[in-house]
Amino acid sequence: MNNKKDIRILAYESSCDETSTAVVKNGREVESLIVATQIKSHQRFGGVVPEVASRHHIEVISQITKEALDEAKVGWKDIDAIAVTYGPGLVGALLIGVSAAKAASMATGIPLIGVDHIMGHIMAAQLKDEIEYPALALQVSGGHTEIVLLKDPIHFEIIGDIRDDAAGEAYDKIGRVMGVKYPAGKTVDNWAHKGKDTFHFPRAMMEDNDYDFSFSGLKSAFINTCHHADQIHKKLNKYDLAASFQASVIDVLAHKTIRAIKQYRPKTFIMGGGVAANHGLRERMSKEIARLPKSIQPKVILPDIKLCGDNAAMIGAAAYNLYNAGKFSDLTLNADPSLELPYADSMLK
Repeated sequence: MNNKKDIRILAYESSCDETSTAVVKNGREVESLIVATQIKSHQRFGGVVPEVASRHHIEVISQITKEALDEAKVGWKDIDAIAVTYGPGLVGALLIGVSAAKAASMATGIPLIGVDHIMGHIMAAQLKDEIEYPALALQVSGGHTEIVLLKDPIHFEIIGDIRDDAAGEAYDKIGRVMGVKYPAGKTVDNWAHKGKDTFHFPRAMMEDNDYDFSFSGLKSAFINTCHHADQIHKKLNKYDLAASFQASVIDVLAHKTIRAIKQYRPKTFIMGGGVAANHGLRERMSKEIARLPKSIQPKVILPDIKLCGDNAAMIGAAAYNLYNAGKFSDLTLNADPSLELPYADSMLK
């Protein structure tokens, strides 16, 4: 008979333009997930306006805290820890979540756990299936493009990083040139499936020996192609443009990730971040891994599409691992907009 106590974590995520709360049980089961999106507020600006994002977080965070508890059918007495993203992200936005979590912890006496946003994205996979370690993660979002080695649930090492524009950021910038509303990733992905790689944009750093990425050259090549066509009054096929751009991004991501898998031989492969929702990337990575010899073929966990974007459930999953390791924060926890993996034990009590 298993008498092990269930651990419930109330989590907050407010690193950018989504305000989210969730109750996660045992690091695997999402009992509630509330996401208050701000996309419509930022669309007219073509991207996230930090001050606007912070104000929206303030307006909804108390209400969605109540909604998360109500949806999970629990009260404060049922919560074992309060988790919150404290970095990286927009400093004003992070402060709203951190302040709310610290206030709740102080008022209730419930322990506080500060969570790295990127750790959360990677741990969204834990909500789908059990991760076997060591694991390798391809983390692809608007601000980050990284290959991360997971030695265990709380010790991460970046083995490949972005040198300039992250993949998600490049999607939004070329989407703006094509007249696509922010965020552009989903539309560009859909268009890419209707076109062909006829423009053959550059694949930067693909043959380098390291695992770093660069997408600024691709972005510039794309924009220059569109501007030149405008100058000579030539109409370009938007589907072929999208397909050519996406093929370049995916070729580089897949090539470097497969090479990392061959070198590090992880037991599990994970994808995380907003661009992990990209159907082209998901299909390509699944096919590439299926071609590997069985002896080095890792288990593949692709998080649910709804958990690829910013959400509090992923923060609750990561916090559960920190909870089990006794890694708690105190009320001096502060927002750290430049926080980087690997997770710094010095930030934890």
